[in-house]
Amino acid sequence: MLTTKWGEALDREHPLPEYPRPQLRRESFLNLNGVWQYAVSTLNSEPEEYDGDIVVPFPLESELSGVGRVLQPGEYLWYRREFTLPEDFNVGRVLLHFGAVDQCARVWVNGMDACTHTGGYLPFSADITDLLFEGENTLVVRVTDDTDRSYHTRGKQKLKPGGIWYSPVSGIWQTVWCESVPENYISSLFITPHLEDGSVELLVMGEGAVRAVIDGDAYDFEAGTSALLKLREVRAWSPEEPYLYKLELAMGDDRVESYFAMRSVGIGEDRNGVKRLLLNGKPYFQNGLLDQGWWPDGLYTAPSDEALAFDIAAAKTMGFNMLRKHVKVEPLRWYYHCDRLGMLVWQDMPNGGGAYSALTVSAPLLTGSHSRDDKYSKFARREEKGRDEFREELLDMVSHLYNAPSIVTWVIFNEGWGQFDSDKCAEAVLELDSSRILDRTSGWHDQGSGELRSIHLYFDDYKHKPDKLGRCVVLSEFGGYTLPIDGHAWPGKPFGYKKFDSQEKFRRALTLLYDGQIRPACMSGLAAAIYTQLTDVENELNGLITYDRRVIKLSPADIKRITAMPAVK
Repeated sequence: MLTTKWGEALDREHPLPEYPRPQLRRESFLNLNGVWQYAVSTLNSEPEEYDGDIVVPFPLESELSGVGRVLQPGEYLWYRREFTLPEDFNVGRVLLHFGAVDQCARVWVNGMDACTHTGGYLPFSADITDLLFEGENTLVVRVTDDTDRSYHTRGKQKLKPGGIWYSPVSGIWQTVWCESVPENYISSLFITPHLEDGSVELLVMGEGAVRAVIDGDAYDFEAGTSALLKLREVRAWSPEEPYLYKLELAMGDDRVESYFAMRSVGIGEDRNGVKRLLLNGKPYFQNGLLDQGWWPDGLYTAPSDEALAFDIAAAKTMGFNMLRKHVKVEPLRWYYHCDRLGMLVWQDMPNGGGAYSALTVSAPLLTGSHSRDDKYSKFARREEKGRDEFREELLDMVSHLYNAPSIVTWVIFNEGWGQFDSDKCAEAVLELDSSRILDRTSGWHDQGSGELRSIHLYFDDYKHKPDKLGRCVVLSEFGGYTLPIDGHAWPGKPFGYKKFDSQEKFRRALTLLYDGQIRPACMSGLAAAIYTQLTDVENELNGLITYDRRVIKLSPADIKRITAMPAVK
């Protein structure tokens, strides 16, 4: 079994102790991660006896959970733990938060219903004030997970993994925690930078007067309405200079800490009239890596906060300025690390739908043809309930991650997986967030709309051509070169697009790829390039770093030299 150095050092009693919500932080915080009881049953009722211990928030299937068992469709995963609130903890209301639970959860506190939630990638909360006892309280969670046997969002999980599809992930996989808030509290916060006029727009959800302090400067306004605040000093955020403003908010008895950055993104012409991606009003080539965020010992859950930051810092050291977070939503602390370290992010929406047809998702590779995505059965989207659920989760994801300055692009669909009505989905996203770029259909089944022509290419040489519709052209996946490293590979049949048996051959191939294809394309008008990928993932051995994060396959200096891009103006 592969392990990471962080997994080997895991404190089972206190895993991932960090405050999980960096942009809405309160002093009140009770972390509930650690050792819980668990049981797997075919009965929809809490078992009289539990099977043993599980380490939360690691998925049931992971090594770090202490269980390592696959939850099957039709089975119920039960969690149980006791907790006692610290003395003087409750200042009004007590909220129970779950970072993410895959797929469907129901929660009880002291035997009373607290909440239910469907969707494995987004947080949910419950006000449990009226359910609490003096002293010890009991928390029970029931989880079901159909993985790829339903229309629910699932990303790249599969009950029979292999190749580009990975192990299933079930249950609690992000931090569980409590906080106490006053009766009137800031329930949410939306931050929109306006770099062009040096102001920031704040929407504080609550009731009453709000005082905001930004880097020491105070502003007063009312909650519930957008406030446009002129900054005394404007410092633009970029990967080269990732400056973050400190933000403190007070509303009644509530106090929260946050941060934001001043940056703008868009699409415009360079000095030669070529469509480019813009950062802070100027052409900026986005040189990126596909990043799937899987771990050999924790699966969806990084073994530590240090591990989360490691991937981002490593990519930056190798010279990349962007990561495409592929069909997964990370804990908020991952985006915080991107914000503070200076890493642009393309954020994918995790895919759902029924069983995908190989012909549908692969035909464009052979024929170049693109199917209309209102043909629901062709894209395994027959169930109206599933389409509705996806749209709701898509908008919830955009709202959830709205404040992260590192996120510059939303990716709605990838390679036809569960794709449907992409233009209508895009319209809904734009109504909620018009400040970012949309990649509606990454890879293929392009609908001929939007601002981007998003191309995936693995088997042919890339020769840049302007888009016939005048859109900005991005290479949103390419490469996938494989260099297996003995002792650092997941058991099973290796997968990759081009395999090399030595470091020197791998170096030469990567050099030829960038020298012969990617840099010339950049100079001809390509606006972004995303190499597959940052790390190996299970049997997919095409990462620049091994799955256990112990070996970088070429020196970071070599990779930086090989993949360096010319400046665009």
